[in-house]
Amino acid sequence: MSKNIEPRHYDVIVAPVVTEKATLASEHNKVLFKVAAKATKPQIKEAVEKLFDVKVKSVNTLVRKGKVKVFRGHLGSQSNTKRAIVTLEEGHRIDVTTGL
Repeated sequence: MSKNIEPRHYDVIVAPVVTEKATLASEHNKVLFKVAAKATKPQIKEAVEKLFDVKVKSVNTLVRKGKVKVFRGHLGSQSNTKRAIVTLEEGHRIDVTTGL
């Protein structure tokens, strides 16, 4: 594994997303991550390649809007979260259940 991991790479990738949709996507060499709100596609690609020692084919991002909730009569909302769908090159895999 490459040893030139910088602390900023850990700031870009927040957490893996483990859902039914993410599990189905993993069959097609795709992995979902929660990422920092200001992270760009090149930053996400670089961070995934350095942290997991894989080759990234493409990165797609989306912003998931926070839900509006009413709690004890007060209106509030959850924070928006940015997610990245990372497509890996053939022959590369990331098992998000094992961690780093």
